[in-house]
Amino acid sequence: MPHADAPSDRPWTPVVLPNLPAPAGAYSPGVRTANIGSLMFVSGQTPRDQATGEIVAGDLEAQTRLTLANMERILIAGGATLANVVSITVYLADDNDWGTFDRVYRTVFSPPYPARAVVGASLRGMLVEISAIAAL
Repeated sequence: MPHADAPSDRPWTPVVLPNLPAPAGAYSPGVRTANIGSLMFVSGQTPRDQATGEIVAGDLEAQTRLTLANMERILIAGGATLANVVSITVYLADDNDWGTFDRVYRTVFSPPYPARAVVGASLRGMLVEISAIAAL
C-alpha cells in the first residue's frame, strides 16, 4: 500500500489552506472530486483558530460563527462558496441548542437552504462541529 504522501490515482484531490498547520489527525480539511462529478467534501470543522489550533472560547453562537467561517475558508480554497453547499451535517454537544444554532445558520445561509442533519454528539469541549458537501 503506498504512503499517504505518495501520488495516487484517486479520483479526488485534497484541499489545503496555505500557510496554516496541517490537521492534527489523518484527514484532509477538504477534498474535491473530478471524475465522479464535481463535488467538494469539507471535513468536520470546529471552532478552532486555524492558525494556532486552539479551541476558541465562547457560547454556541460564537463557536458556530467561527466554525462556519472555517468551513467557508476551505470552500473558497477549493474553488467553491457557501452558495455551492448542498448538504450540511451538524454535531451539537447539546441537541437542545438546535434553535440557537438554527438562528445563527440563517444569518449565513439563505433560502433555498442546503439539506441538513443535526445530531447530538460528544465533542470533547467544543459545542459544535460542521461538515459539508458542495456541488461545483
